[in-house]
Amino acid sequence: MAERSDVWFRRFRRVARPRLRLVCLPHAGGSASTFRTWPRWLPEDVELLAVSLPGRQDRLGEDCVRDMGPLADAVTGALLPFLGEPLALFGHSMGASVAFEVAHRLETRQGVTPAALIVSGQQPPAHYRVNEAHLGGDSGLLAEVRRLGGEGAAFLNSPEMRELLMPAIRGDFALMGAYRPDPSLRIAAPVDAWVGNADCDVTVEETRAWAETTTGPFAYRVFDGDHFYLAAESAEFTAGLVERLTATAGTAVR
Repeated sequence: MAERSDVWFRRFRRVARPRLRLVCLPHAGGSASTFRTWPRWLPEDVELLAVSLPGRQDRLGEDCVRDMGPLADAVTGALLPFLGEPLALFGHSMGASVAFEVAHRLETRQGVTPAALIVSGQQPPAHYRVNEAHLGGDSGLLAEVRRLGGEGAAFLNSPEMRELLMPAIRGDFALMGAYRPDPSLRIAAPVDAWVGNADCDVTVEETRAWAETTTGPFAYRVFDGDHFYLAAESAEFTAGLVERLTATAGTAVR
């Protein structure tokens, strides 16, 4: 079923004839605005589609999706109008798991192999550890968000911001707490797995194990930083992403 792409994606810089579209999925509690500055340093012919999830920002009045299947189905459906040009998928933490599920649906249901899947800061399906922070109520969730760090953790010190952000945090942690990935799933798309060398949640060994998810090329990379190593948009990270996207030109198949 097709979903409305104008609801599910934010395009911070429209590209008339993109060589490639980069679909970006945020971490738990994150939003499309996580990627608002990325078009400044992406190649001019790469258009960024930032996934806008229910329960936050301009979709604040909608209920969060608390089941991976319907969420991945909806994002896949919203991508249908964009399947004429090559797509690359990028997801961080929760977003990496969603991106993998979307890539699998694109291949098995639409016959479209993404030009690249870049997963960041997440365990692969066969090594996925269920996080039960949501079972501890808001206090447990707040403690977990602060443990992981990132720009969102500081916002939670404000009661007003907590009121705005907590619905998305509750929903996303409940989704990931219920997620049971199928370790047998394989995709043909090239997979790149990235992690920070001080990540408190994902090890380098687990990152390398993403190789088990693809029958295509695989590479992994370790960056300086913690779970949110990419938030600072360091020269190392931005150069690495641009390099990877440049290498995907024309590699998508249908």
